[in-house]
This record gives sequence, structure tokens and C-alpha cells, in this order.
Amino acid sequence: VATLVGASLVAGSAAAQAPAAPDFKPILAGKNFTPPVRGAADLEFTKPVTKREKDTVIDKVEVKNVSTKPIARLTVEAIYYDKGGTVVANGRGSLSGLLPAGKVETVTVETPFNAKMNSSNYKFTHANGSINPKRVDKIDNPDAPVAKTAAKAPANKAPAKK
Repeated sequence: VATLVGASLVAGSAAAQAPAAPDFKPILAGKNFTPPVRGAADLEFTKPVTKREKDTVIDKVEVKNVSTKPIARLTVEAIYYDKGGTVVANGRGSLSGLLPAGKVETVTVETPFNAKMNSSNYKFTHANGSINPKRVDKIDNPDAPVAKTAAKAPANKAPAKK
């Protein structure tokens, strides 16, 4: 009986000296996180710049999120048609992660070249729904570096000879 009481005293004192649990802090503590758009998102885009490199057609589309929330995994699909309106090729490009509200990015779409390509159309989607695209001539990019234009100094003119 004495050995049983001694063993329980040793076990009880070992449990009392266990280290305290670590203090866990939430990952987003103190950070401002806006959840992405669910459903239709508003987007502005410019006319794609299209060029051919060997057997690939590359479209670069400048996009701006004009929604109030970020857009998750924006995808642009380029669809190419022949003269009869039949689809002959298509390609996709996407932005991984979030496109924050008000931010501008460029999406690159690579499509295999087909000699029958005559016209194209673009389809915009995102991870949580559809896109309401609006084509604009130019996108205001507040984050773009400002180009300094140097004012021309007036040329020193030699006095006219008489």
C-alpha cells in the first residue's frame, strides 16, 4: 500500500510543474482584411494589345478593379473566330490572388496561332462569380510612376545684327 501512495504523490507533483500553454494570437490580428467580391464584380479594361510570337498569339489586357471589394483570381479568356463565326482557338490568362479595389494590373493571355483567326472576343470571370466589364480608352492608374516633363528653357537668342 505504501508504494501505491508514493507513486501517486510523484505523479501529482510532475503534473503540477507542466509548462503553461503558449499564447496563440490570431493570424489576422490587427490587420485590415476585406473579403473578396461574391457575385458580379465591376471591371474596366483597355483594348488588348495583341502580337504574334512564333506560333502563339499574346494578348495583354490592362484591367482595373472598380468594385468596392477585391476580386479573387480574375480570369480573361480570349476567343478567336474565323470569318464564318466559328471558334478556331482560345486561350486563358489569370491573376493569382486578389486584385484590390482601385488597383490596375495587366493580364497576359496566350493562345495558339491559327491561320483562320479573323476576330476575337474576351470573356472575364473570377473565382466567386461573373464580371461586368466596361471597355475604356485609358485607365487612370494612381500607382503609376509620374513622368516628369522638363520645361524647355528659352533659347538664348543672339542680338540681331543691323
